[in-house]
Amino acid sequence: MAAVFSLQSFAIPGSIFLSILSGFLFSFPVALFTVCTCSALGATCCYLLSLLAGKPLLMKYFPERVSDWTKHVDKHRDSLLNYIIFLRITPFLPNWFINLASPVIGVPLKQFFLGTFLGVAPPSFVAIQAGTTLHQLSSSGDAFSWTSVILLGIFALLSLIPVIFKGRLSRKFD
Repeated sequence: MAAVFSLQSFAIPGSIFLSILSGFLFSFPVALFTVCTCSALGATCCYLLSLLAGKPLLMKYFPERVSDWTKHVDKHRDSLLNYIIFLRITPFLPNWFINLASPVIGVPLKQFFLGTFLGVAPPSFVAIQAGTTLHQLSSSGDAFSWTSVILLGIFALLSLIPVIFKGRLSRKFD
């Protein structure tokens, strides 16, 4: 889980694969809590690095933009936790951008940490469930059932329909 923490700390994409792996290795509740905790702690480290290094640089080179965004955040200060949760669940902004921008525009650390912990849970739920499913498929024989074989056959037949119609249409127009 140190890898998830490191990826989040330095805003490196790819922690989704480690979430899937945690679902494979751990029970679902342990994996979910661990992934959410590591994500929140790693994102908080990125937040703190941005606070120390990024904010002074941006304030020096783009003070008017930082001021405008800070005013916008101040208008919604009572709902920041909900905004952070929403931004973590949805793909509107990448997580690395949220980690780096939040301290610059004045999002408090407590709301950032809690919003991250709660907001990464739904996407992590899906990834961990995928890992749990992989764990349940202990051999390739478990992946196939009569239902899956029949569905594959149906899809194979459906994929031939355009070829059949193309042949009939070309004969009709010739």
